[in-house]
Amino acid sequence: MELIDNHTHLQDELFRGKEEFYLDRAQKLGVTRVICAGQDPEFNRRAIELSQRFANVSAMVGYCPDVAKDYDQKAEDQLIDQLETPGVVAIGEVGLDYYWDESPRQVQREIFARQIELAHELKMPVDIHTRDAFADCYQILKNSNLEYGAILHSFNGDVQWLNKFLDLNVYFSYSGVASFTKATEVHEAVRQTPLERLLVETDAPYLTPKPYRGRQNEPGYVYYVAQAISKLKGIPLEEVAKATYDNTVSVYGLS
Repeated sequence: MELIDNHTHLQDELFRGKEEFYLDRAQKLGVTRVICAGQDPEFNRRAIELSQRFANVSAMVGYCPDVAKDYDQKAEDQLIDQLETPGVVAIGEVGLDYYWDESPRQVQREIFARQIELAHELKMPVDIHTRDAFADCYQILKNSNLEYGAILHSFNGDVQWLNKFLDLNVYFSYSGVASFTKATEVHEAVRQTPLERLLVETDAPYLTPKPYRGRQNEPGYVYYVAQAISKLKGIPLEEVAKATYDNTVSVYGLS
């Protein structure tokens, strides 16, 4: 059985100098590949560095909502250079965050839409962060060309939103939230998500799944996310692992 953590932050300071240790721990839980998600110039750079150091690490790079206000032509030129670097497989994480509102909402929407356009131009998928912004996220995706796919990272919408997004070329990536006792809307969304649209992630060092909730998350714990999904859907863990592995390889174009 093999798993892929399709969205993690191994380049976070909490893992600095211990990346190999955590990748080895992940291997012992069957997690054979990880994708490091960028979000700003520094995180993007570190994600690429890790993809160049480790054969089982890929990277994605992008400007997340918090730093959308800093996106200009110079930033885009640098981003394109990074996207063309071997080991980079997607634009991400990008999107909308109306909870923190670190960038003006109109700016968030414009930069989100522009990065989706860029993903299409470069024939890459886009990895999406959305918080308290499902309506605007949906409208932007509905009006975008998603030929190369999109991933809703740490999806926490209800079944109504799931069904709307299912009409688009979108995959649903579930994190440790799927294991939380009180996350009943997410539980039902997991049950209703078709296996062919399902991915798993940790978003480490955040959103640690049960049974380790309250501790620092790590890529290997995507095993427990898959385990929670297995229980919710009433299917073998091996079936979840195979489907999510194959889906991740397909949407990210992994070799």
